[in-house]
Amino acid sequence: MQSRGSSARLSGMAFRSRVPTLLLSMFATFASIYVAGRLWQDAQNRVYLIKELDKITGQGQSAISVDDTLKIIACREQLKKLSALEMELAAARQEGFTSKRTETTYTNDAKSKKRPLVVVGILTKFGRDKNRDAIRKAWMGTGAALKKLENEKGIIARFVIGRSANRGDQFDRAIDNENRKTNDFIILDKHVEAPEEFPKKAKLFFAHAADKWDAEFYAKVNDDVYVNIDALGATLATHLDKPHVYIGCMKSGEVFSEPGQKWYEPDWWKFGDKRSYFRHASGEMYVISQALAKFISINRSILRTYAHDDVSAGSWFIGLDVKHVDEGKFCCSSWSSGAICAGV
Repeated sequence: MQSRGSSARLSGMAFRSRVPTLLLSMFATFASIYVAGRLWQDAQNRVYLIKELDKITGQGQSAISVDDTLKIIACREQLKKLSALEMELAAARQEGFTSKRTETTYTNDAKSKKRPLVVVGILTKFGRDKNRDAIRKAWMGTGAALKKLENEKGIIARFVIGRSANRGDQFDRAIDNENRKTNDFIILDKHVEAPEEFPKKAKLFFAHAADKWDAEFYAKVNDDVYVNIDALGATLATHLDKPHVYIGCMKSGEVFSEPGQKWYEPDWWKFGDKRSYFRHASGEMYVISQALAKFISINRSILRTYAHDDVSAGSWFIGLDVKHVDEGKFCCSSWSSGAICAGV
């Protein structure tokens, strides 16, 4: 006949033996949820893209492949199983089998994965350290202030620069030294700094930023422009419902065809007899949505650049289904009430 003490010990051993099993079940459930969710999303994305292609081509409804159909069915069955597992997991939690470490990790991951509102690339040049310092003091911040801007407002700001034609010279070293102190540069190692290469630098910034950050928007700014961060955030928040949007101070202007002129355009003949640029956002500051930044990233090797970065950007979107937003707050000629930017 067993004593009460031995019965309690056996009961405790049985209790403890269930803990590893339930914990393993919890981790397996989380892993299954993640994998099934990704498979489901992949299959749904395929169907969505097929339907969107039908709209664009106007060729009627396309047949969804057997493979994609089977994937959707399999995912639905998997989700049913996951629902059952979640019910079992909930029951286990009621019995006290809760991993505080796991819950904390998932909570922190969810917070850290919040999508940034905008990545701001401030295109700068060698020898413009005073401009950069002025921007840091005026609106960008450094160190903890820069991090706070990212975490609280979802605005990531970086100076963008390439490399010297004489790789490793005093210009490169000066930028590397400055970046070691401030850690606020995007250094485009494969881009050579030169006045005529500025439009290519803008293209490479958008491509790099879209690859590195999963943001709602991407903005290009010159290093002689001050930005009203609060006004920028408030304005962009009103355009979150537009997946293909190009925002700026829209303009057009004369195409200068004579060499030696300040705004000379070598490809002037491509713009017709009247020699006028198409509508595009002024180069001091403009913003594009994530889809357009991804488009630039994917097609960077074949996108043509002209003499000016703003004209180049406008040319990339002229043949796409893009919403052009002429926003007066992006006209940086003066610091008016509610303005987003101002030149110095």
